[in-house]
Amino acid sequence: MDDAGYDDDLLAKIYDEDNGDGPDHDYFRSMADDLSASSITDLGCGTGILTVTLAKKGRIIVGIDPAAAMLTHAATRPGGDRVEWRRGTSELIDRDANDLIVMSGNVAMHIIDEAWRATLLDIAQGLKAGGRLVFETRNPRNESWTAWGGPAEVRETSAGTLRESESVSGPDADGTVTMTTSHEFIGAGRTIETTLRLRFRSAETLQRDLHSVGLRIENLWSDWHRSPFTGSAEERLIVVEASKGFD
Repeated sequence: MDDAGYDDDLLAKIYDEDNGDGPDHDYFRSMADDLSASSITDLGCGTGILTVTLAKKGRIIVGIDPAAAMLTHAATRPGGDRVEWRRGTSELIDRDANDLIVMSGNVAMHIIDEAWRATLLDIAQGLKAGGRLVFETRNPRNESWTAWGGPAEVRETSAGTLRESESVSGPDADGTVTMTTSHEFIGAGRTIETTLRLRFRSAETLQRDLHSVGLRIENLWSDWHRSPFTGSAEERLIVVEASKGFD
């Protein structure tokens, strides 16, 4: 897992405007409550917008992200002092220590090739017996990448006027879509270009990959209201709940 191009103060400043609190965060919070989780790691925590809301009294919360700019923002937000922030990737997950590990947004999709298996191994080693991994990914049959890209758009942000344009290529034979975005912060006189590589994985691939590291899929949902995932092309999301160990 790399910083996905987000290790920049301007991008960190506007991140929450595009990735605000919503039904996805409600789902992760409810999972933490349902499990009575006392130790949680948010892998790829970004600016910590979800992480700080998991930090209830009596819980140990760790937020891990490779982007220093994101963690700086996370540490200074309200509630940031209740979380232990770590810069890096999955190797920083404490072993046999977590009731719950979450990857929200597109975090799981950013992790590709050999790093994906290494991450799953770190997660499996980081969970307590019976601990739960929960993450979201996008259903490749839905082909959501076809709606990405397009002409430049201009909008107002907390960092001033922003002009953005993006181009998309793929998917390649491995299911990886590449999206390159130009972020022109007009007032600051800066243009930042980010290139994201996102791996689309089928439910069958997820089952195989998780099983190979000792994780068992408990549930697959197609939305944040826990509707069962059927594999239909109409279903945009695959929400995965997996546990450590087998019967």
